[in-house]
Amino acid sequence: MQKITYHLWFDRQAIEAAEFYVSVFKGSAIKDKSQLKNTPSGTVDIVTAELMGQEFTLLSAGPLFKFNPSISFLVACKTKNEVDELWAKLSPGGKVLMELGEYPFSERYAWLEDRYGLSWQLMFMGEREVTQNIIPTLMFVGDMSGKAEEAIGLYATIFHDAEVGDILRYDPGDGPEVPGTIKHANFTLEGQAFAAMDSARMHDFKFNEAISFMVHCADQDEIDYHWDRLSAVPESEQCGWLKDKYGVSWQIVPEVLDVMMQSKDEKKIARVTEAFLKMKKFDLKELQKAYDAD
Repeated sequence: MQKITYHLWFDRQAIEAAEFYVSVFKGSAIKDKSQLKNTPSGTVDIVTAELMGQEFTLLSAGPLFKFNPSISFLVACKTKNEVDELWAKLSPGGKVLMELGEYPFSERYAWLEDRYGLSWQLMFMGEREVTQNIIPTLMFVGDMSGKAEEAIGLYATIFHDAEVGDILRYDPGDGPEVPGTIKHANFTLEGQAFAAMDSARMHDFKFNEAISFMVHCADQDEIDYHWDRLSAVPESEQCGWLKDKYGVSWQIVPEVLDVMMQSKDEKKIARVTEAFLKMKKFDLKELQKAYDAD
């Protein structure tokens, strides 16, 4: 099971978006669809999709959060034609952030927001080995600019099977970027690839709950471990969600919750939903109690 999965918050388009992404990315499929009722957002749709080997959860829960480029998904392409094909499918109705073309770091590259506002970087990898097709990329901006290296170091101490890879730094001539800060860095957490960068340019966005990382935990000890080390904004703690000291959102969830929420018994789902809506950090015993109740 993928230890860290990606959670996307939509207004009401989760099902539509999941079907769109599955049509865009080869070798992708929708794994599960479900609904939660009587939530603060009313009835919400939840869709789990596997896109090129990476698991995404898409949620329709109202217009509370909007996607922005602080977290984007880099698609590592083996051919230039693959870049062009993805551009043709993802760009209509969206917004261009970096035009499709040749850059010093790639012979074929583009950065765009799709029709839902989600950011994608499409990159021809050339001779570089592709071990993960979609790589979440964090951009540290505003008062967090310059803290990418610190954040990578923190995450690498918290998660197991973590490794910091290549780091490319800004040079003195790269203004307004701060020399020595991160232009691009690769790292792995639980064997999964991530990337990060700093940007001192003016941006009107920052990390928010529209994109969060779900950490699937085997037991209460593991839930407690990640919660205690990541949570840094007490007022953001709710229903397993937290924010770290950099503003990145995480969800610390028990693995068994997926099993509970896929039950065919609507009463069980309703009881579990009612129970976790009252929680900040998940209490596995209380969730199991609600699931097992008559």
